[in-house]
Amino acid sequence: MSTDETDETYGPVEELGYEEARDQLADIVTTLEHGGLDLDASLALWERGEALATRCEEHLRGARERIETVISQKAGTADPDGDD
Repeated sequence: MSTDETDETYGPVEELGYEEARDQLADIVTTLEHGGLDLDASLALWERGEALATRCEEHLRGARERIETVISQKAGTADPDGDD
């Protein structure tokens, strides 16, 4: 199983939302932990797992930036006298 075959089976990583990427990553970890795959299949799953982990990190980084933006905007609009 090659990386291209895993993309065909599971879809392109860059199109996945956070939850779907996280769930696929968990499935891959479980599959690899159980073993029984040949080296090529294991490597293909490992590579996809790495890509999925990166995708999850991208989503989390984006969420963190959005939260920080909202917090900064709220802090900038707060009444300096405390009379909200």
